[in-house]
Formats: sequence, structure tokens, C-alpha cells
Amino acid sequence: MTRTQLQRLLSSITIGLIISYPVFIFAQDAVEKLNLEQTIEAALKANLGLQISKEEVKAAQSTKSARTTEFLPTLSARYNYIYRNKPTKQSLGVPPAQVVDVLVNPDEEYNFQTSFSQPIFTGFALINQYKIASLGLDAAEIIEKLTRQDVVLDAKNAYYSILKAQKLMQVAEDTVKQITSQKDVAENMYQVGMSPLNDLLQSQVQLANAKQELISAQNNLEIVKSQFNTLLRRPVNDPVAIADILDYTPFEYDINYCLTQAQENRLEIQVAELEVQIAERDYKLSQRDYFPSIDLTGTYHRRGTDWDVDGGKGIGDSRFWDIQATARWDFWEWGRTRYGVKEKLSRLSQAESRQEEILDNIELEVKQAYLRTKESEKNITTIEKAIEQAKENLRITEERYKEQVSTTTDVLVAQTLLTQTMTNYYNALYDFKIAKAILYRAIGQEVLE
Repeated sequence: MTRTQLQRLLSSITIGLIISYPVFIFAQDAVEKLNLEQTIEAALKANLGLQISKEEVKAAQSTKSARTTEFLPTLSARYNYIYRNKPTKQSLGVPPAQVVDVLVNPDEEYNFQTSFSQPIFTGFALINQYKIASLGLDAAEIIEKLTRQDVVLDAKNAYYSILKAQKLMQVAEDTVKQITSQKDVAENMYQVGMSPLNDLLQSQVQLANAKQELISAQNNLEIVKSQFNTLLRRPVNDPVAIADILDYTPFEYDINYCLTQAQENRLEIQVAELEVQIAERDYKLSQRDYFPSIDLTGTYHRRGTDWDVDGGKGIGDSRFWDIQATARWDFWEWGRTRYGVKEKLSRLSQAESRQEEILDNIELEVKQAYLRTKESEKNITTIEKAIEQAKENLRITEERYKEQVSTTTDVLVAQTLLTQTMTNYYNALYDFKIAKAILYRAIGQEVLE
């Protein structure tokens, strides 16, 4: 390739980059920047677990409606055809008088029956089944709210994790820039004989370590962005842009307030209470076989020798109806009912024990979340004061190094101190936000912070 051709190629590439640059800028600006509220709304809309919970509520509503219909009479109809190998006849008359054979059942017969059945007493089974279905609906509705709270917490966690990862990557980038600048100074001073080779080597090693930390921070940011996209059910590699939140509001309440709020608001406590009530109803339902069952049925009959079921030869009464009340009691089943009752009693005891366990776990969860929140809050206050001190310490050390008063080691130590201080600050800031979100979830409050 001649020099002229090379110049033309470079000119074409330059023009292409100039033309395409606004397109790149537009593509970056086109990425929607989400705030925390928008993120929560998108997560709630996309979450499959929440959709499953809503469908479970619909299923529970249908179950309750189905149990309601069991109190009402059941209507049914039946139409059948009978073929006999020979008609049935019955001899009438007394010998020696003439005996007459009367047709009782024709060889072909059609029957139509319509009937109703109304339960009168079922050993309290119907009412207990209805109560279980009603309590199941209440539990499903509360579980839907619980799922929503979990999704809100996951959205907050993903949001703050991205902000934290972005800040830590920014700290790593700034560290690489500063150590690169220090390495250049050390290299210039070494070349003019103003510093030993050891200073230059220390700078180079520190720069290599800083670049490794930057790569790790970049990868961590990509991971949390992928988790964010997964939460919102977007393609895992979609670009992510969210609004930054640097301010924070201290948590002003004490542990007693948190424990009281948890006792009043935690939906898990309500679910546990409903499970105990369901177990109690299930225990009562198991006792239904201790009582007889009573049903009322009524049937309208039509018989005939043709498809229209309207009498015929051999059909004495083509239309009639009857009503009957039936009582049934299985009073001996070798202890089957008693064993079933004992099983349900044990299930009830288990539900009561789970309720107590949930109460204990909630108190522990609240205490842990409260302590983590307060710890992170105190860390923010402590580290805020140290940031300016670390920056000033680095500036002074760099000036002293240029004047040959301090060494490269002093500068690198000061730089490491600033990097660690900034890292600790952003860790404390966003750990506090995440911890407070967990605490609000632990006390059953949905607060947008």
C-alpha cells in the first residue's frame, strides 16, 4: 500500500467516525434512565412469582365458590335404553279358571329420570370445608402481598447494588489514573537520576495491582447489571442506566419501635394464624364420620317402549315420582376415623408450633436488621470525616515527593489509604441503604427510600 493510499484510508476512517459519533451519542442517550420508583414498578410488573400469587388468589376464589355450591341441591338427569333377550311375563288367574299371561317387562325399554339431591346433615363437613376454603382465600391474598414486599426488597437491593458497584469502579478508575501519574513522575525522575530504580518499580507494581482491582470492579458491575436485568426480565446484556442517590436519611427509631411494628405489620404472622385456623377446621372435618349423614332426594320417572318414553305395551305406569330421605352411618371402620382424627390433631399441633417459631424468627430478623442498619449508619458518619483528610494527605505527600522530601512508598501508601477510605465510604453508604430496606421489610413497612 502506497503512502497516498494509506492517507486516503485513514481519511475515510476519520470521516466515518465523525459521521457515526452522533449516532453513538444518540444510542447512549436513548437508554432510559430509571429511578428507584420506576425500577420497583417495572420489577412488580415483570415478576413471575407475583403473577403466580395472583393466579393462586383466583384459584382460591374459585375453590371458595365451589364449596358454596355444595350447600345447594344437585339436579341431574338420566336417559337409558334396555334390551332383554325375552320379555318378562307374569301369569294371572287361579286354576282351573283361565290363566292369563300379562307382559310385565317388554324386550325393549326406554327410561328417563330427572332428580334432585339435597344434603340435610353431613356431620358439619360442608360448613368446615367452606370455612377452610374461605381461610385459604385469605391466606392466598396475604401471600400475594408478601410476594410483593419481597419483590420490592429485591428491586431496592438490585438498584443500590448497581450504584455501589458503579462508585467502586469509579474509585478503581481514579486510583489507576493517579498511580499512572505517579508512575510517570517516578519514571521521569529516575531518568534524570533524581530517584532510584526501586521507586519506579514500586510504582509499576502498584499500577499493575490497581489495574487488576479495576478489572474486578468492572466485572462486578456487569454482574449486578445482569442481575438487575434478570429481575426486570429484560435481556441479560441490555444497557442499564439508573439515577444516582448519594444522600441518605438516618433511621431515627429504636429497636423497641421496630419490634412493635413487626408484631403489628408482619404478614407472615397473619399467614401463620390462618394456617392454625385451617388446621383446626381440618381437625373438625375429620370428625364428620362420627355422625350419620342425611340426604333428601326426589326423582321423576318416565318409562316407555319407544325413544319418546311415553308408555307402551308392558309398561304399567309410564310416569311417576318419589321422594326419599336417606340416613347413613358407617359406625364401624376398624378405627379408621379415630386414626384420621389423631392425625389432624397432630397437624394442628404442628401449625401452632410453626406459629411460635415464626414469631421467634421475626424478632431475631428485626434485631439483626436493626443492628446492621445502625452499624452502616455510624460507618458513614465516621468515614465522611476521613475522606477530606485522606485527600489532603495524598496531596501533601505528592508535593513532598516532588521536592524529594518523601519517597514513592509514602505516596503509594497515601494513595492506598485514599482508595480504601473511598471504598469504605461507598460500601457504608449503599450497605446502609440496603440494610434499611431489609429493616423496613422486617418490620412490615413498604417505604420508598
